[in-house]
Order: sequence, then C-alpha cells, then structure tokens
Amino acid sequence: MSLFDLKGKVAIVTGANQGLGKGMALELARCGAKVAIIDLKVSAETIADFEKEGLQATGYDFNLADFDKYPSLVAKILKEQGSIDILLNNAGVQKRHPAEDFPKKDWDFVMDINANAVFYMCQEVGKVMIEKGYGKIINLASLLSFQGGLTVPAYAASKGAVMQFSKSLSNEWASKGITINCIAPGYMDTEMNTALVADKTRSRQILERIPAGRWGTPEDLAGAAVFLASKASDYINGHVIAVDGGWLGR
Repeated sequence: MSLFDLKGKVAIVTGANQGLGKGMALELARCGAKVAIIDLKVSAETIADFEKEGLQATGYDFNLADFDKYPSLVAKILKEQGSIDILLNNAGVQKRHPAEDFPKKDWDFVMDINANAVFYMCQEVGKVMIEKGYGKIINLASLLSFQGGLTVPAYAASKGAVMQFSKSLSNEWASKGITINCIAPGYMDTEMNTALVADKTRSRQILERIPAGRWGTPEDLAGAAVFLASKASDYINGHVIAVDGGWLGR
C-alpha cells in the first residue's frame, strides 16, 4: 500500500465542492493527503463531509476565470498548506447549442473554464513543482477528447485541448520530476449530465453503448485519481486513462 500512500502530500482539487471533484478529493484525503478545494463557493457541508471522516480539507472560494489572480491564490495555498504536491484540475462547465447557433459568449465561457483555466493552473502550480523537483498533475479530459459529440462543439474543443497540452507539458516537465496525465471520464451520473440521464431515449442509447451497462459515479474515478497522484504512477507521463465502463473499446 505504500505505493498509494499520500501522507504528507498537499493536493489542490478544483471544482471539488460536489460531483466528480468531491469524490476524487475525498479519496485523495483518505489516502493521507491534505486537500485544498478550489470552487466558486466551497460549502460548510462539503468541509464537514471531510471532517466527519477525520480528513483534512480547506476551502478556497475562487472564480477560475480570474486568471490574473492565480499567482496570489497559489501563493496563499502554498503559505497556508506548506506545500503543493498534487494538482487535480477537475472544474468544468457545459453549454449545449446547435453548432450553427452556438453563441460566442458561451463558447468563450466553456473554453475559459475547461481549457484556459486548466492550462494556467498547470503553469502557476508547475512553477512551484519545478522548483521543488516533484509534482503530480492530473487533468480531466473526456470521451470528447476523442469524439465530437452533438451540440457541444466548445466542450469537445476544450477537452481536446486539455489532452493535447497535457502531453506537451509532460514533454517539457517529465525530466523535472513532474508527471502530467489525464483522466477521461465516460458518461457520469452527475449534475452536468442531469438532462441526459432524465432523457429516457438518450439515456437508453447511451447505456446500450456502455459495456458495463451503467452510468459512472464519482467513486469510479477515485482509484484512477489516487493512482496518478501516487508513487505508483511515477513512470507514466503524457497519458490519458479512460474511465468509461468500456465505451471507447466498443
């Protein structure tokens, strides 16, 4: 189990107030990490969920679209937590429109949070990790890093970008003791997919394509997150792990 021991490590997890991010953050904490949660609003209930298990978590209310404030945010976390060893960029948004009607405002919003925020968090935290000669960066890609989807061109573009620049970062930083990998979740039963889950026809079509025969849950991503955050993945870099119930293999 020492390969997966995160005691003494500090993990930043964005978008971890609920859903997939919260599930992964909880598991990192269960393996010993102190977790710094970044979200628009980190609720007292979320922190309480960590504390009732005896886990360490601190909330940082922050808008990831405030790119010029990243240096001060990272400096604050570093000062208060004493280290930054793991960065899990999970925060993401979705907007659906037919491609011919996709508004620029929504395109820019999705690209800013799903791609630009991920890169600039990698950049800012990467400076800390380069200086110490160690770091684990995990970026959330998607099945739409590989496929185009319907009515979600901005989301597909943003997740394609995350997969590709994660590979670029691994090329530059692997020799500096930093691993940069992605998790590509499949169809997950979370707030982002409420409309899909509720659509009986579309949900049936999706389930028929998933060999596992069910939607994924936050718990399904927890093992991949711990693996990529731990010593067990020290020689894995620039890779994308699909956690999709077999969707891509179908």
